[in-house]
Amino acid sequence: MAPNPLVQVVGAGLAGAEAAWTLARLGLRVRLFEMRPAKMTPAHRTEKFAELVCSNSLGGEGPAHAKGLLQAELRAAGSLVLEAADRFRVPAGAALAVDRDLFSAYITEKLSAHPNVEVVRREVTELPEPVAVLATGPLTSDALAEALRRRLGENFLYFYDAAAPVVLGETINMEKCFRGGRFEQSPDYINCPMTEEEYRRFYEVLTQARQHTPHDWENLRFFEGCIPIEELARRGYLTPVFGPLRPVGIVDPRTGKEPFAVVQLRQEDREGRLWSLVGFQTGLKWPDQKKVVQSIPGLENAEIVRYGVMHRNTYLNAPRLLRDTLELRDVPGVFVAGVLAGVEGYLESVATGFLAGLNAGRLALGLAPVVPPPESMLGALVRFLATAEPENFQPMSANWGLVPPLEGKMDKRAKREAMFRRGLAAFESWLREVWPG
Repeated sequence: MAPNPLVQVVGAGLAGAEAAWTLARLGLRVRLFEMRPAKMTPAHRTEKFAELVCSNSLGGEGPAHAKGLLQAELRAAGSLVLEAADRFRVPAGAALAVDRDLFSAYITEKLSAHPNVEVVRREVTELPEPVAVLATGPLTSDALAEALRRRLGENFLYFYDAAAPVVLGETINMEKCFRGGRFEQSPDYINCPMTEEEYRRFYEVLTQARQHTPHDWENLRFFEGCIPIEELARRGYLTPVFGPLRPVGIVDPRTGKEPFAVVQLRQEDREGRLWSLVGFQTGLKWPDQKKVVQSIPGLENAEIVRYGVMHRNTYLNAPRLLRDTLELRDVPGVFVAGVLAGVEGYLESVATGFLAGLNAGRLALGLAPVVPPPESMLGALVRFLATAEPENFQPMSANWGLVPPLEGKMDKRAKREAMFRRGLAAFESWLREVWPG
């Protein structure tokens, strides 16, 4: 009997890890390439698979959230990443957040121990031969990016992304801060309230801080969902107050009122020793970053255990280059997943990794690639990638605007919950039809 087909997966981030797991579950042999630790990136700290380099949150949970539908679809699909997230979750109100170290260690162990998976620790510098999944992520190496340019043309775009600093919990002054969520949600966040005068002083420190300046700063393009705090401040005095520092729904128990502004901190680990500043992505120089963080009430003596960093994200112009199956139009048999495919977000990367792995596996088994139904969040997302306006294309994250609307009058929450039920039912029915065997 002929040996099982071999499928190559390049990149062991969230998308690549999920693609490799999906292929292994299909019974195929998988060769999983990961260049770390021999070649690191500006954002990664370890050699582990599926390392979370920005937030530790996988988005809002439940039937009212678009990401909640994507989570449910991935659970139905047997996702390794969602299995790890559920196992190593930490309190985060209505969001699914994880202990990032335990999370990535678990995924690394499961894939490395799987008999169908061969892990190769080296950089891939050329487009892989079919059948393959390309999931090298936002920090695709220069050599591979150049190979893609040669093969696909100049249909590459990029934007700058930034991670938020993380502080040691025991150095937060809880006499000035308080636990709580918005609108009486569970008190999973630490809130640092500001008066108008305190905000003014913070804003002055922030706007005077020095930035790390990329060589091509004049071409700087930010993804609107992940703008550095210093860039928000540059846009206007009150812009951060209407963004990540918005106080709406947060009541200071000492005053009984909403503060003028508030900085929220989200738990990073199970023990609650590490806390990240929510919406505080930054590319400031580290000494200046420290001054900004310590200008926040309650964080005057905060110890920063991980500074925010800025890095360039690389992604394809999906509408020009990809089919809705995530297969490259001009390179049959090569599928693209994750941020490189034009999605934004952890969950979106995982979901496209699943679909790319499924379709690569089906192709290797002599079956046609498939697309989830448009009512599902994954199906809606990949259809958008393939059909969006290619001019000024930017990465897309899961949102209710992607799926077909429901008829009839309902309030917003009821409508979204109905769309959740419809989407999950359609996805589960589709999955039963397309999973081989």
